[in-house]
Amino acid sequence: MSGTRSFFLVWVAMLLLLAVSVAASFAFTGPLNLLVSFGTAALKGLLILWFFMHLKEEDGLNRLFAVGAVVWLSILLLMPAIDSVAR
Repeated sequence: MSGTRSFFLVWVAMLLLLAVSVAASFAFTGPLNLLVSFGTAALKGLLILWFFMHLKEEDGLNRLFAVGAVVWLSILLLMPAIDSVAR
Protein backbone atom coordinates (compact mmCIF):
# COMPACT_ATOMS: atom_id res chain seq x y z
CA MET A 1 0.00 0.00 0.00
CA SER A 2 1.12 3.50 -0.65
CA GLY A 3 1.92 5.72 2.30
CA THR A 4 -0.97 8.12 1.80
CA ARG A 5 -3.54 5.36 1.41
CA SER A 6 -2.36 3.46 4.47
CA PHE A 7 -2.38 6.62 6.60
CA PHE A 8 -5.90 7.40 5.38
CA LEU A 9 -7.07 3.88 6.29
CA VAL A 10 -5.47 4.14 9.72
CA TRP A 11 -7.18 7.51 10.22
CA VAL A 12 -10.54 5.96 9.28
CA ALA A 13 -9.89 3.06 11.65
CA MET A 14 -9.04 5.49 14.46
CA LEU A 15 -12.27 7.40 13.83
CA LEU A 16 -14.26 4.15 13.89
CA LEU A 17 -12.62 3.15 17.16
CA LEU A 18 -13.45 6.60 18.54
CA ALA A 19 -17.08 6.10 17.53
CA VAL A 20 -17.08 2.69 19.25
CA SER A 21 -15.67 4.27 22.42
CA VAL A 22 -18.29 7.02 22.45
CA ALA A 23 -21.13 4.61 21.68
CA ALA A 24 -19.94 2.24 24.41
CA SER A 25 -19.89 5.05 26.95
CA PHE A 26 -23.59 5.62 26.33
CA ALA A 27 -24.68 2.01 25.77
CA PHE A 28 -22.80 0.02 28.41
CA THR A 29 -22.39 0.56 32.11
CA GLY A 30 -20.14 -1.05 34.65
CA PRO A 31 -17.42 -3.55 33.79
CA LEU A 32 -18.49 -3.98 30.18
CA ASN A 33 -17.90 -0.29 29.47
CA LEU A 34 -14.44 -0.57 31.02
CA LEU A 35 -13.64 -3.63 28.92
CA VAL A 36 -14.74 -1.98 25.67
CA SER A 37 -12.88 1.23 26.53
CA PHE A 38 -9.63 -0.58 27.31
CA GLY A 39 -10.00 -2.74 24.20
CA THR A 40 -10.46 0.21 21.88
CA ALA A 41 -7.58 2.06 23.57
CA ALA A 42 -5.33 -0.97 23.07
CA LEU A 43 -6.27 -1.18 19.39
CA LYS A 44 -5.61 2.53 18.93
CA GLY A 45 -2.23 2.13 20.61
CA LEU A 46 -1.35 -0.81 18.38
CA LEU A 47 -2.27 1.17 15.27
CA ILE A 48 -0.08 4.04 16.39
CA LEU A 49 2.83 1.73 17.18
CA TRP A 50 2.54 -0.24 13.95
CA PHE A 51 1.97 2.55 11.43
CA PHE A 52 3.04 5.92 12.86
CA MET A 53 6.08 4.61 14.73
CA HIS A 54 6.97 2.46 11.69
CA LEU A 55 7.33 -0.83 13.56
CA LYS A 56 6.12 -2.69 10.47
CA GLU A 57 9.31 -1.60 8.71
CA GLU A 58 11.70 -2.49 11.53
CA ASP A 59 13.55 -5.72 12.14
CA GLY A 60 12.79 -8.23 14.87
CA LEU A 61 14.99 -6.77 17.61
CA ASN A 62 13.35 -3.33 17.50
CA ARG A 63 9.92 -4.97 17.59
CA LEU A 64 11.02 -7.07 20.54
CA PHE A 65 12.15 -3.99 22.46
CA ALA A 66 8.87 -2.20 21.65
CA VAL A 67 6.87 -5.17 22.97
CA GLY A 68 9.11 -5.29 26.04
CA ALA A 69 8.50 -1.60 26.71
CA VAL A 70 4.73 -2.07 26.48
CA VAL A 71 4.88 -5.10 28.79
CA TRP A 72 7.02 -3.23 31.31
CA LEU A 73 4.68 -0.22 31.23
CA SER A 74 1.73 -2.55 31.79
CA ILE A 75 3.45 -4.06 34.81
CA LEU A 76 4.21 -0.63 36.25
CA LEU A 77 0.61 0.50 35.79
CA LEU A 78 -1.00 -2.72 37.02
CA MET A 79 0.93 -3.01 40.28
CA PRO A 80 -0.59 0.11 41.93
CA ALA A 81 -4.00 -0.81 40.57
CA ILE A 82 -3.81 -4.30 42.09
CA ASP A 83 -2.61 -2.82 45.38
CA SER A 84 -5.48 -0.34 45.56
CA VAL A 85 -8.06 -3.03 44.71
CA ALA A 86 -6.65 -5.41 47.33
CA ARG A 87 -6.92 -2.86 50.14
